[in-house]
Amino acid sequence: DILPLIKYPLLTEKSYLLLTKNKYSFIVDRKLTKNELKEFFTTIFQVEVKKINTLLMAPKRKRIGKFTGKRPVYKKVIITLKPGYEIK
Repeated sequence: DILPLIKYPLLTEKSYLLLTKNKYSFIVDRKLTKNELKEFFTTIFQVEVKKINTLLMAPKRKRIGKFTGKRPVYKKVIITLKPGYEIK
C-alpha cells in the first residue's frame, strides 16, 4: 500500500505560490518512483498528472547546545497537473 508512504503536503510560502500554477508539493518516502507517484495521484485524486519533479533534500546540520547533529534526508515531490484539474 502506497498511502502511508505519502507523508504530508509541503506548506511553505513558495508552495502556496506554486498552487497558482497548478503545482502541488508533498513530502514522500525516499524509495517511491515517479511512476508510482503518478499512478497514486491519478487513482486517489482522479486528476491527470502533467509532470512530476522529485528531489532529495540534503541533510542540514543542527546544533542544540554543545551537541551537533543532522536532520534526516527526505524526498520532496512537485506535481504539475493538467489544466482543469485540482486536488481538493
